[in-house]
Amino acid sequence: MIVLTDLLLSLTRIRAVAHKEFKELGRDRLTFALVVMVPLVQLLLFGYAINTDVRHVPSALVDLSNTSYSRATAQAVEATQVAQFVMQLHSVEEAEAAITRGDIKAALILPTDFVQRLDTYSPLYKMPERAVPRAVGQWLVDASDTMVASAIRGLRVMPLEEVVGLMPAQQQPSFEMALYFNPEQRTVVNIVPGLLAVILTMTMILFTAVAIVREREQGNMEFLITTPVRSLELMIGKILPYILAGLVQMAIILSLGYWIFAVPINGGIGSLLVAALLFIFASLTLGLLISTVAQTQMQAMQLTIFILLPSILLSGFMFPYEAMPRGAQWLAECLPATHFMRAVRGVVLRAAEVRDLVADLLWLAGFSVVGVMVASWRFHKRLD
Repeated sequence: MIVLTDLLLSLTRIRAVAHKEFKELGRDRLTFALVVMVPLVQLLLFGYAINTDVRHVPSALVDLSNTSYSRATAQAVEATQVAQFVMQLHSVEEAEAAITRGDIKAALILPTDFVQRLDTYSPLYKMPERAVPRAVGQWLVDASDTMVASAIRGLRVMPLEEVVGLMPAQQQPSFEMALYFNPEQRTVVNIVPGLLAVILTMTMILFTAVAIVREREQGNMEFLITTPVRSLELMIGKILPYILAGLVQMAIILSLGYWIFAVPINGGIGSLLVAALLFIFASLTLGLLISTVAQTQMQAMQLTIFILLPSILLSGFMFPYEAMPRGAQWLAECLPATHFMRAVRGVVLRAAEVRDLVADLLWLAGFSVVGVMVASWRFHKRLD
């Protein structure tokens, strides 16, 4: 009887504590919203946006033959839905420059003697003994992304029966492949620069958001109000120390990647610093914006995770950007990590320079300026 009474009293106390927590959760609107939004957003991201079946890879066509057969071949390639020709260039050098800038992922080169090469694939052509047909063209591929490179490599033995009436049983390679920047197809070459973007996103946003909220929780904001420090000055002063921390993290990741995994750093240090500084500043600005919304350090960490997960999934770190639906790509373009992911891989793997990354770098700079202004305005409003 005594044991039963103690059990009932224990259950009563547990119910009282649980009732209190439910009421606090109901009053904490931000946490309650995250309870609903996190599984909803993750379900949509994984179920709708994440796709490893690469299609419509942005490519360029260099048609040096300019014949009806070459145009038919280009149409046959696009019909596979693996590659999509978004531009037509006039030389191999232009194609290589476009790949370095990141404008395209691959380029199909159709040589001037394309028709003569194509004739060797015709069933009516009498092949000399022990001879094999020459490849009718060549693909130049940005192999830094192994998934995209594998998709293009699948076109190596693409049948040409639509062009010359070739029998489907033919298995000779139709195209040669030139894999740039990662010919060995090592996944780590693509992962290490991307990991830099993920780690900086997590640490820079979290450090800044928590630092501001901690000042508010500890009651230090009242002291700052009585000083002549303006809101904008406070915002900038808070993020400056973390810029150095971000540069230290960048040096650690790239150095270990080079020494342990033999990941090359092909670009200039100056270009890398420009891209890294702009991204660090953008991430810190995002942390400032979170600090104007979060009331506690726990909320700041929850919001950081809420932003970090889409940054990992949509920026191209784990899944090819080209494989995502158009709506997911629009959402990805709103994330600083997407622009830095392209920039850092361009510098580290493709030796891209600042002029090759102008669009992404300008976006990061604009995001930082607007973010600091909005955070300063919201912070000043909260102090009032």
